[in-house]
Amino acid sequence: MTRPLLTAPFLSPRSPALADDPIVRSAALVAVVSAVFLAFPGIDLWFTGLFYDPATGFPMSRLAAFTGLRDVNDLLLSVAVLVMVATVAVKLAWPARPIALPPSRIVFLLTTLVLGPGLLVNGIFKSNWGRPRPTMVDAFGGDAPFVEVWRITDHCARNCSFVSGEASSAIWFVALAVLAPPRWRLPVAKALLVLAVFLSLNRVAFGGHFLSDVVLSWGLTVALMAAVYRVTIDAPPAWLTDDSLEGGLARLGQRLRGVASGWSKGERSR
Repeated sequence: MTRPLLTAPFLSPRSPALADDPIVRSAALVAVVSAVFLAFPGIDLWFTGLFYDPATGFPMSRLAAFTGLRDVNDLLLSVAVLVMVATVAVKLAWPARPIALPPSRIVFLLTTLVLGPGLLVNGIFKSNWGRPRPTMVDAFGGDAPFVEVWRITDHCARNCSFVSGEASSAIWFVALAVLAPPRWRLPVAKALLVLAVFLSLNRVAFGGHFLSDVVLSWGLTVALMAAVYRVTIDAPPAWLTDDSLEGGLARLGQRLRGVASGWSKGERSR
């Protein structure tokens, strides 16, 4: 049975079949989507046009329900990072206590967040490709020409359209399913995938991104997550196993407690 592309890397071990490998399938998604939008660039203009009114622009961008949905992305991202950082901090403060979350999964999640939405999407693509956002394009009231996917231009100087940063962080939420008990991972992943679709398409409705920006952002982010999952969870080196990581945190916590204790005694002796 073929496993779901966006959830397979986080729900089951690697398949021996190359066609079912999550990294291969994610890369194939990027290639196919790129080919479709390069062959039929009008899809982007047509889909964005569904949300555009020549008289009022992108009216959904002014509706509280949809602007609030955009805030959900930032809120969930902050909460997820805070929980993981707090989990590590508690382990360092009380080294003898078992860590609340598997440390390999924390490494996987924080690494993919930094490398995916952070470096790959915002640091490399959005900062260098120069694709104008829909609101900047002449077809939707702007003064820049429409630019198809993958073409580097100077029509946008910074924080440009290709690819979508919020779509990348939204699809990253699906990876949070690795923190759920095994029997709940698939339902949790499906629920988070639905949320990711709404959060991502909300940006298209606002005129912030084209459909291709969103779908390619998903594919690129999932490919990176699948590769990091392979190294950190599916087949990790000895130093990245849960036991090794937790042991390392315990030793670091004990050293920090020793340093703090020595500093406290020094202060009291003055």
